[in-house]
Amino acid sequence: MRQLSSSRLLTPILALLSALLYLGYSLHFGFVGFPLDDAWIHQTYARNLALHHQLAYNVGQPSIGSTSPLWTVLISPAYVLRLDHRLWTYLLGTVLLAFSGWIVHRLTRSLWPKDSLAPILASAFCVLEWHLAWAAFSGMETILFVFLSLLTLERYLAGERPFLTGLLSGILTLTRPEGGLLLPLLLLDTLWRRKQGRHPLGWPQVAVSVALLLVGFLVLVAPYLILNLAVTGNLFPNTFYAKQAEYSEIIAQLPVWARWGRLAAATAVGAQVLLIPGFLYTVYKALRLREGRAVLPLAWWFILLTAYAVRLPVTYQHGRYLIPAIPILIVYGVWGTKNLPSLPRIARRVLFISIPVLLFIFWLRGAEQYAADVRIIDSELKATGQWIRDNTPRNALIGAHDIGAIGYFSERVLVDTAGLISPEVIPFIRDETEVLAFLERKRVDYVVIFPSWYPQIAPSSKLRPVYRSAAPWIVEAGGDNIVVYESMWDGPG
Repeated sequence: MRQLSSSRLLTPILALLSALLYLGYSLHFGFVGFPLDDAWIHQTYARNLALHHQLAYNVGQPSIGSTSPLWTVLISPAYVLRLDHRLWTYLLGTVLLAFSGWIVHRLTRSLWPKDSLAPILASAFCVLEWHLAWAAFSGMETILFVFLSLLTLERYLAGERPFLTGLLSGILTLTRPEGGLLLPLLLLDTLWRRKQGRHPLGWPQVAVSVALLLVGFLVLVAPYLILNLAVTGNLFPNTFYAKQAEYSEIIAQLPVWARWGRLAAATAVGAQVLLIPGFLYTVYKALRLREGRAVLPLAWWFILLTAYAVRLPVTYQHGRYLIPAIPILIVYGVWGTKNLPSLPRIARRVLFISIPVLLFIFWLRGAEQYAADVRIIDSELKATGQWIRDNTPRNALIGAHDIGAIGYFSERVLVDTAGLISPEVIPFIRDETEVLAFLERKRVDYVVIFPSWYPQIAPSSKLRPVYRSAAPWIVEAGGDNIVVYESMWDGPG
């Protein structure tokens, strides 16, 4: 009992330590913000939802550019209560990081109830894993998706009522669209267990369970899909289509197995690379013994990686889309490493010493990377948004690729060349000539881009540079400074 009580305290303590380290390191650099521009997109939607009661990026223009409406709702109270929006978001991230560690403990204990140590080790590993800590304070929905996906799996395996499990899978889908992939997996598992004679209920009761799963899911997701159809004519957010169009070249250049391997490798960057032999051992044992309970989370891990390999095979920003797959790697890797057969005693000792040391090193390096990422976003995009606010007319129309911090701090109406809030650009998103013509048709007053991202648009005679960031950090990281161009379109405005 004392051990159980202590393990419950472990994850919140470690989550708080991660918050102090990551946010403290960023403050030491002189910046307090978010390491991704997309976080400011969520903040803009949340501010407009709270203050103007609109799900819109530009006030008065309803849009479905937010991938995570649930995250928008969760961060919006900061604006209602007049709290610091960053502090509120950091607090949510800290709580969700602790909850993720807690649910990892429960999931591991559910899979291997006779092992009392593996749940503690897996939960501590997850809270200190640098991707997860980085995600917790990124201002993004990633850590919420991690928690909800693990919670849905754990509750399903615990025999939770089907309707409630369906509700959880619906909430997961409102966090990110790919969360909807978990429901078919649960339905298939329910039917497969009954076919194999492992389900305690008969076919009529199983049919009812399947129906309740679907109803619970649709209660929440159906209104969201209807809203998407009403606003854009599509089932999914604009981001779903824009990202696929933007990275279609990668899909065309590499076979799916190569894309899958690259994504899987990105999730192993960290101390978890030492867990791979144990992970493979656990996978082998689960499949060989046909342990359905152990196979289900593995199937979710595989489906997540496969979905991204097929539709969005990118690893930028520390593989942020892939982070929800990491806890499964850790859970199975920790148990398998702990129970690897025929491992020499000296090798076992070296491994058990190396893993926590490497975990700690990456935890620290992750904090350094987090601070560097925040500094780049603040010095380039936030500063540019503030310059636009102070140096352009209130009714200026701004064309931009990165709309997050620029839109949030400039408080201007934006036209989005990445297609998130301007979906009409998606069909020609990679054609710079068409993108420039689109901006001219919209008669934008200013264009804000990184010149290296648009090498054909940047030197256009129709654009005159009026501001260039002078911050050195993005250049040191291999990028170029952002530029604001004033437009000089032909013909009457």
